[in-house]
Amino acid sequence: FGHLAYLSPLLKSLRTRNIFSASSVDQWPHQLVAYWMFGHQFLLPIPDIDNTDFMLMLGANPVASNGSLMTAPGIEKRLKALVERGTLVVVDPRRSETAAIASEHLFVRPGGDVWLLLAFLQALQRVGPARLAAYAGRLQGFESALAAINRIDSSHLFARTGVEPTTVQRLATAFFTSARAVVYGRMGVSTQAHGTLCQWLIQLINLYAGQLNRVGGCLPNDPVMPVTGPGTSAGGYGRWRSRVRGLPEVSGELPVAVLREEITTPGIGQVRGLFTCAGNPVLSTPDSAALDAALSGLQAMVSVDIYVNETTRHAHLILPPASMLSQPHYDLIFNAFAVRRVTRYSPPMRPQADFERADWQILQGIAAAHAQASGKPFQPLPPPRELIAQGLARGGEIGLAELEAAPHGLDLGPLRPTLLARLQTASGAIECAPVVLIDALRGLEAVVVEAVDLHSLKLVGRRHIRSNNSWMHNAPRLIKGKPRHQLLMHPADLAARGLGDGARVRLRSRMGSIDTDVQASDELQPGVVCLPHGFGHAVAGTRQARAQLVDGANYNVLSDPEQLDGVSGNVALNGVEVWVEAAC
Repeated sequence: FGHLAYLSPLLKSLRTRNIFSASSVDQWPHQLVAYWMFGHQFLLPIPDIDNTDFMLMLGANPVASNGSLMTAPGIEKRLKALVERGTLVVVDPRRSETAAIASEHLFVRPGGDVWLLLAFLQALQRVGPARLAAYAGRLQGFESALAAINRIDSSHLFARTGVEPTTVQRLATAFFTSARAVVYGRMGVSTQAHGTLCQWLIQLINLYAGQLNRVGGCLPNDPVMPVTGPGTSAGGYGRWRSRVRGLPEVSGELPVAVLREEITTPGIGQVRGLFTCAGNPVLSTPDSAALDAALSGLQAMVSVDIYVNETTRHAHLILPPASMLSQPHYDLIFNAFAVRRVTRYSPPMRPQADFERADWQILQGIAAAHAQASGKPFQPLPPPRELIAQGLARGGEIGLAELEAAPHGLDLGPLRPTLLARLQTASGAIECAPVVLIDALRGLEAVVVEAVDLHSLKLVGRRHIRSNNSWMHNAPRLIKGKPRHQLLMHPADLAARGLGDGARVRLRSRMGSIDTDVQASDELQPGVVCLPHGFGHAVAGTRQARAQLVDGANYNVLSDPEQLDGVSGNVALNGVEVWVEAAC
């Protein structure tokens, strides 16, 4: 909370357009679609997982990730309960931990989800008419969106996706005839070439079946501390563009794919100073080797971080915040994306030492100093406990005293149909045919079926519940057990290259190469390889004693800053073309 709430005044004081975050290697398509269709970037419909009977899940592995934009404690039990009463279909290039417990798993070719979703929406129309009664008078452009979608030729579905048209028709029929059904797509869908189109199609599918804003379908959470409505940032798109490549901003940020070029390209506006806060872009963003080199040439770099990691080792000054256990906390973001309406206040577990500074104190102190040096006025925010109380008061449902009396938090019940009452579009309606998305859809008409290169493979990522992000490798209890860094590869692909299970291999892409260990796995379809992200700690100059013991190479040496979701600028981390050979 101290980071999220107190960073904004500092950014306003700096007045820079060069703002980047992990959002553009993750969930930007979700936010953009919500902004265009519903008027606010955080009006995100959440699957009502406890009440649905049919769930089609694409590019998500909540058993490993704990749900993220479907925050759900005990997610494995919830999914197993769904399978017992109904159907869970997982679409993924890998038979993941979630796919292993699903009713059905469909392999899909990396990057093929957009064609699958288009075919699915076309198939729905063959099953029955759209169920729109609940949205009467609150839809704009629905028919024109369908008309544009129906112009797309889906006859090459199998060649593009590896999924048979009869399978899509079967699933569309089952989805449409289920009383309570939902389609959900997560990071694997967003971090590909047509991620924003995919998220738009998912919302249209749920809308067509009458499952948007419906119990058992998908509904936005209505948290007790509001993240939408008056006083919140609704979002934005294209209000300015990056200096070098001209990519559009999204919700006040530029795509992190342009960070390296903004540092290394001379000219007016060249980035010469960098401030990082709780980020490690050298491991988490594309073409990381080039970014790593670029950081060493900065005139000034300041980091707020508790580690000297792969990124902060370049900093001229590191400001380590006090332990989060000494700070009050309220989960502003993930409460808003939870599958139930939950709320909890976490008081400090121990006092903050006199020599320590919390993250909110560091950020507010820098903002105040910068405002003074710039001759600008500065109005400090109150301390976190008071700010949390004010945020709860805006919601008007639960007060801080009530939460302090409930140390384990409060469960206020299931999600409620509030979307139509909370729309923030100028029209007051759900905008079904945003111009940018219709234009992007037209671009699909010119996409030819990709020729198969028998020598190359498609790379996709994965997570493990003990290794969601790079910082977890510094926790001794989390790095215990079997190694989890290996490249997974189908036995047929290994045999075709004369490689054996456990061999040391060189994995290369257009951007670079890494050496790692390979593991034979029938979890993958032939032609696809899978590598976890967040590894690659064997770097000079860091001070991460535990992480440096963890085997593994950096996925983002291979990812390409030129391969983006064309609408949002989100990085297409999945579907990178790679080659595998024996390591020298």
